[in-house]
Amino acid sequence: QVQLVESGGGLVQAGGSLRLSCAGSGRTFSRDAMGWFRQAPGKEREFVASINWDGGSTYYADSVKGRFTISRDNAKNTVYLQMNSLKPEDTAVYYCAADPTRAQFMGVMPRSQIHYWGQGTQVTVSS
Repeated sequence: QVQLVESGGGLVQAGGSLRLSCAGSGRTFSRDAMGWFRQAPGKEREFVASINWDGGSTYYADSVKGRFTISRDNAKNTVYLQMNSLKPEDTAVYYCAADPTRAQFMGVMPRSQIHYWGQGTQVTVSS
């Protein structure tokens, strides 16, 4: 069974940091683009960041540029999201995703076309 499992979410004060992890199992994701999305209550799922298969290219939503960093460890089949200077508006459920497409396309392709999704992890930033 192919799975992506997120961890590392929680409650943090504004200005704080969290590191999310997403571990893949059931197949190797080392040739896939991987990314992070988030969904706040009542809002659509939005793109946060993506990374290409070898980690050489990364892409970010404007709202998180300079604060969030995506990285991956293919030996561990894992992608990470380091989140610094967190703001209350970052509060959402964060989802990991993987797809054979190019990382630059993950933010614009229909969510229904992305092959693999994790179950999500809650991030809450208090003011």
